Amino acid sequence: MSNFDFVGEALEQVRATCPLVHCITNYVTVNDCANALLGIGGSPIMSDEPDDAAQITRICGGLDLNIGTLNSRSIAGMHAAGKVAGELGHKILLDPVGAGASDLRTGTASDLLDELPVTVLRGNMSEVKAVAGAAAATRGVDANPDDAVTDENLADSAAFVRSLAAKAGCVVAVTGAIDLIADADSAYAVRNGVAVMGKVTGTGCMLSAITPAFLVAHADALEAAVAAVSAMGLAGQVAASRMGELDGNGSFRTYLLDALYNMTPEQLAAGALVEKVA
Repeated sequence: MSNFDFVGEALEQVRATCPLVHCITNYVTVNDCANALLGIGGSPIMSDEPDDAAQITRICGGLDLNIGTLNSRSIAGMHAAGKVAGELGHKILLDPVGAGASDLRTGTASDLLDELPVTVLRGNMSEVKAVAGAAAATRGVDANPDDAVTDENLADSAAFVRSLAAKAGCVVAVTGAIDLIADADSAYAVRNGVAVMGKVTGTGCMLSAITPAFLVAHADALEAAVAAVSAMGLAGQVAASRMGELDGNGSFRTYLLDALYNMTPEQLAAGALVEKVA
């Protein structure tokens, strides 16, 4: 097995085990999140009612907490489900959508990260900086261009992500034109993906939904997160290759889901653009 063949191995394990993932996610993207999770080989269940969520998460292996459309009920549901998931040793992903854009979003994300044994924190650099308390200027749910990871700042960005991972005690996955995934000891860059993914609502939410399936199926959390990020980016590339003259973001969204559904472990292992940067 080559250095990065674990990405294909992780997908093979997802397909073999079909992990059940409890998603408390963005209402705008809930259908796409469910279909992405089904496509990659997992199984979704959705509930944010606190009494129901706490019970539902018991039968799952993973939990996706996405703060994209917050309200009092969903916040309570996240805490209730997260507490049970933590007690049971389940894998928890936190997606701090729009952190830095409002006090409610930033405070909720910070509280969840502080109170729960989060396995992976996944967001764009502006969101992650906001949760970390670093200077950031979030533009709604999109990253500020000034926070973008580039080849010029790759080493410094990797050092920041590793330091946050050490402080938070979890894997941190920062997604953008260049994705960075790190724990306290190591960092990987992933260069899959295409720009049009930013023109479809919820591609980040879909990634957050599928990642817990990889975390449940593959024992190494850092490798699992790298595999999930690579799979989503490669699916975007495959989808983009199918675009015709009259196709737009609606067609791309369909092609993206198709690409996740049809992806093979061998295709992912061959197509993942992964490098170790620290």
